[in-house]
Amino acid sequence: MTWTVEFLKEAVNDLSRLDPSVRVRALKGICKIAQNPLPQTEGGYGRLLGRRDVMDLVGLLTVKLRADGIRVVYRIVRADKDALVVVGVRTDSDVYREAVRRRKKHGF
Repeated sequence: MTWTVEFLKEAVNDLSRLDPSVRVRALKGICKIAQNPLPQTEGGYGRLLGRRDVMDLVGLLTVKLRADGIRVVYRIVRADKDALVVVGVRTDSDVYREAVRRRKKHGF
């Protein structure tokens, strides 16, 4: 089962800033995640995030695409239509701080 993938506008901007070859691999990785975005504890790819210092990342998941060092932060919406919402895609750990900002901005 493939989940529906939705991108925040900011995540689209993150992708557009990546080198084109890296962007293609990141999108392939997101497609793979969409096949099974569940947390590792439920047999999926995602690693559950929690509270880090002053950052509240509870409810978000992350996957690191090792070959390129890309981190994809996302959340799962389990409703009538299952959706995977990509919150951020970046090459550094700043993705977590940005995820907190975007969470506050979009109210999730």
